Amino acid sequence: MLCQSCGQRAATTHIKSMVNGQLTETHLCAQCAKKQGYGHILGDWGGFGSLLGGLLREVPAAEVKRCPGCGASFGEISQTGQIGCGECYQTFRAQLLPVIQRIHGAARHKGKSPGGSALRVSDPNHQMVASPRQEKPAEAELREKERLMQEAIQLQDFENAALLRDQIKELKAKNGLE
Repeated sequence: MLCQSCGQRAATTHIKSMVNGQLTETHLCAQCAKKQGYGHILGDWGGFGSLLGGLLREVPAAEVKRCPGCGASFGEISQTGQIGCGECYQTFRAQLLPVIQRIHGAARHKGKSPGGSALRVSDPNHQMVASPRQEKPAEAELREKERLMQEAIQLQDFENAALLRDQIKELKAKNGLE
């Protein structure tokens, strides 16, 4: 699709607007979009780190405080867009919380959690607390069968290991586990 403004370059910016109850779509190339004031929404998008860094730069930095775990300052985190270590979340909680809320829409993680724990950021006592994930019975059975299979392999009981492998596959399929 060609740019509706210059008609020469491919349209890379697509703008939908509602005017007097009527939806209009405008398709512009990058140069015409920039001329008309429609820069890329995320600026020079360079990934999550750039997004986080840009948002963090908007937060006013207080005194130069450093993380006791890695020595990073909030200014360094703002510039790189990367959190230095786990302790940074606690050390710079006051500055990070609004940014995390803006990125995720909430201060609580709402997806899969690595390592089986979810991090609650909005605890009433303003403490970050790791909540242990409750293991379901099927997951516990799966782990036990995997442990037994590894044991059978080490004992070179390959027949039993093959039976356990098949049971594990069946259990995963039955319960939607991976």
